[in-house]
Amino acid sequence: MMRPVPVAPLTIESEVLREGRKIQLVSVRLLASGTEVVRAMALRVRRLAQALLSAAFCPPLDMRGPEVGRDPATAGMGETPFLSDISMRVAKGSFRLSGPAAVWYRAERPIVEGAALSPLMRAAIAADFCNGTSSVLDFKEWTFINGDLTLSLAREPVGDWILLDAETWAGPDSIGLAAARLADRDGYFGRAVQSVLFEKR
Repeated sequence: MMRPVPVAPLTIESEVLREGRKIQLVSVRLLASGTEVVRAMALRVRRLAQALLSAAFCPPLDMRGPEVGRDPATAGMGETPFLSDISMRVAKGSFRLSGPAAVWYRAERPIVEGAALSPLMRAAIAADFCNGTSSVLDFKEWTFINGDLTLSLAREPVGDWILLDAETWAGPDSIGLAAARLADRDGYFGRAVQSVLFEKR
């Protein structure tokens, strides 16, 4: 996101930056009244109809499902407007405590009015919570915004719930890194990485 995105009509611009037989690089921009508010790059990889050895597949799910996860309110996270219309169930660790954590996320509100949320959209929404899911500093004393988000997938996600198994690292100054494995009920399917900026409140 280049700047705050208004709740208003947006213009979409896309451009193929590199055309290839196996890989295509696409640029996408969202504009509000002619001003760029969001920029994204997508690498589209051609699928081949071939059978891979099962040993090469993504690892199976090793966390309990959202049905048995803990309510985030009992895991240290209270109500906040930023998380409205997001259902969460904590599978490992805890909000507001340092260390790795795993949380199931389910977005409830469509991004575009009248358009259903796809599993891929749900994965992108969940991936943006890397730095908040796994904190290394006290929420009350520090902010930690992500300057970017890279999402890489080995397969398309399925279903409504996305698991974010996250870990944050802090460098010696104001810069850090948040990363997560992404899973659905069928197992792990991707990874997310964010560059993080730490600042005192």
